[in-house]
Amino acid sequence: MTQQFLDVLIRRVDPDVPLPAYAQPGDAGADLRTTEAYELAPGERTVLPTGVSVALPEGYAAFVHPRSGLAARCGVALVNAPGTVDAGYRGEIKVIVVNLDPRESVRFERFDRIAQLVVQQVEKVRFHEVAELPGSARAEGGFGSTGGHASVGVSAGTVEDTDGQKGGNRYASVVSDREGQ
Repeated sequence: MTQQFLDVLIRRVDPDVPLPAYAQPGDAGADLRTTEAYELAPGERTVLPTGVSVALPEGYAAFVHPRSGLAARCGVALVNAPGTVDAGYRGEIKVIVVNLDPRESVRFERFDRIAQLVVQQVEKVRFHEVAELPGSARAEGGFGSTGGHASVGVSAGTVEDTDGQKGGNRYASVVSDREGQ
């Protein structure tokens, strides 16, 4: 199958910044780089410029996603992940980063890869107000309603509340995930 490409106009706000690029064939996200050096202290957040702005075609949006390597090695996350770049926005793309590591600072150098940009087609919808929605298997089940985590529901590691009621362990736990349980 022949790969189809969407043409997107891009402007360098910083004339020296490398254009966003896909690191590997098949990658969904093109790497965004910062144009400023910055040291991010533990728990600190900041807005890093990327040095580029884009003109997306109508019916498309770009989503700024975190880089998994920065998250795993340094504890860097994006505060509003994914950030949304609307088709009508023409300003510089900026990335809100946070250092979730409790002890170590993270140093960004000029042109370090800080996020990835995923461009997707998006549907426009018309909302139709109704008195009742049709039923579904999930119904109104929200956060955690499908289970699958040690802190959801009653399990061997449950605790009793002050009123003697048994329930989840009151804290989100990843112990069973780490231990392969």
